[in-house]
Amino acid sequence: MRAVDTIKNIWKIEDLKNRILTTLLLVAVYRLGTYIVIPGIDPQSLTALQAQTSGGLLALLDMFSGGAFSNASIFALGIMPYISASIVMQLLAIAVPRFQKLQREGESGRKKINQWTRYLTIIILLLQGPTYLVNLNVQLRYAGTAVPEGLWFSISSTLIMAAGSMFVLWLGERITDKGVGNGISFIILVGIIARLPHSLFQEFISRTSERTGGLVMFLFEMLVLLLVIAGAILLVQGTRKVPVQYAKRIIGNKQYGGARQYIPLKVNAANVMPIIFAQAIMFIPISLVGFSSDNHSSFVQAFMNNTGFWYNFVFAILIIAFTYFYTAITINPTQMSEDLKRNNGFIPGVKPGKHTKEYLDEIMSRITLPGAIFLALVAIMPSFARVAGVSQGFSQFFGGTSLLILVGVVLDTLQQIESHLLMRHYDGLLKSGRIKGRSM
Repeated sequence: MRAVDTIKNIWKIEDLKNRILTTLLLVAVYRLGTYIVIPGIDPQSLTALQAQTSGGLLALLDMFSGGAFSNASIFALGIMPYISASIVMQLLAIAVPRFQKLQREGESGRKKINQWTRYLTIIILLLQGPTYLVNLNVQLRYAGTAVPEGLWFSISSTLIMAAGSMFVLWLGERITDKGVGNGISFIILVGIIARLPHSLFQEFISRTSERTGGLVMFLFEMLVLLLVIAGAILLVQGTRKVPVQYAKRIIGNKQYGGARQYIPLKVNAANVMPIIFAQAIMFIPISLVGFSSDNHSSFVQAFMNNTGFWYNFVFAILIIAFTYFYTAITINPTQMSEDLKRNNGFIPGVKPGKHTKEYLDEIMSRITLPGAIFLALVAIMPSFARVAGVSQGFSQFFGGTSLLILVGVVLDTLQQIESHLLMRHYDGLLKSGRIKGRSM
């Protein structure tokens, strides 16, 4: 009954109710757009494209687009070009002094960076559009048809897909402003969840009808999936608390400070970004050889097989390396030690200044290694599930980017809903305490 009472409390808060309804409406618009096919394409001839995206790396692209990629939809290019552009801008903000200066300018600098991110997104979309159409033409030929000939179709379809992706970006921003949760992440979440019912049903049918373990094996898979989800939650929420003591200060007749607090250092400070970086690099073989190439060398084939040893080995190494890299640029022990010294704080048993910086750096190095290894294991878990006989579609939910995004976005959204409830003096979503969200 507590769930019913929580829903009633949510419905009583007018602002929260409107935000949830707005989010559902915008999500419905997005899902509708994933089924609107590019003008000039016969939906009945997309069987080869859907077969191509049923496995391998292209299945991940299709998942992140919510099925729009395999449907040859106006949203086929999805939101990933914007994420790629955002990653490039983050790297530029680290390496290029001009972008570093913009970051220090506050709100005005952030607006300029966001504007340039959109310009870069459009450039990426205009480059990816023709590539997608070349692959689409090859797949349609297997079905006995082809895309309409002429330069005008290529130009118009590329512009339509680019406009569709920018419209998806606009929907995400509206969800962030008027809805609940981070809009861009929420749209990716919707695309992932949209495939869960079908994949779950197909796995159940496969286990019960093809004599591959039966209902017992299916229940065992569900148990393993719950354990992996629990591990992903611990990875998102896990922290190492460093005690900090603040010195006492006497101003006039009053005493200030003296309280002990904690610095929560995250075990996985990089969140899902290392997987996204590594996945982008692993997509390079497809980009180099082209979607339509039939003859690949054994080297390229090894890195296009996402269940093979070498693919997963290199993928795991890249994730560990990027975890250290991204943690190093997001966590600054020098700045933390200076802030502690400025506020008359110190770590018990550690001298302020350089020694504090070295101590925090050592702590981060120690907790980042197990976090990076666990993150790599979660990322390659779908390959183990696939080798164990789990179907291609359902295995994607046993780990990887999809699971971490799902867990992180759900926790973040529930945290926002709980904040609205507690602010209006209603009970939160859980009796055991506040929900811990994620920070990206």
